[in-house]
Amino acid sequence: MTGGEIAGLLAAGVFAVLVLLLAVPILKLGKVFDELRLTIRSLNNETVPLIDEVTRTVSTTNSQLEKVDGITTNVSDASANVSALSSLVASTVGQPLIKVAAFSHGMRRAFTGGTAAEGPERAGRFAAENGPVPGTPGEDRP
Repeated sequence: MTGGEIAGLLAAGVFAVLVLLLAVPILKLGKVFDELRLTIRSLNNETVPLIDEVTRTVSTTNSQLEKVDGITTNVSDASANVSALSSLVASTVGQPLIKVAAFSHGMRRAFTGGTAAEGPERAGRFAAENGPVPGTPGEDRP
């Protein structure tokens, strides 16, 4: 064997070792890609049922919100009806009560001997104690 053949064999051996050293990271990278593929497949298998569950939850929530919307509409209508009823009762019962109160006040004044002339006299007494009452003869007008 000549020196050139020996150098060629050494170069071939070094090249084979270099290829083996580079093959190890490539094989490990292949295993990483295999694990990544399995992880993605697992995520895909778990995500589809999760999305289905979220879809069911959203549809159930929407149906419940529609029920709540109906309830709030009914409550709004009921409060409007109560308000109208309250106004009706106030106008129906209120006016006669005011008339009854005015009548009873007039009857009391009639039976106790009060006259209509006492009104300005009392206003004059009030003016003497507290100053002039607007709209009475003792008031200073500009």
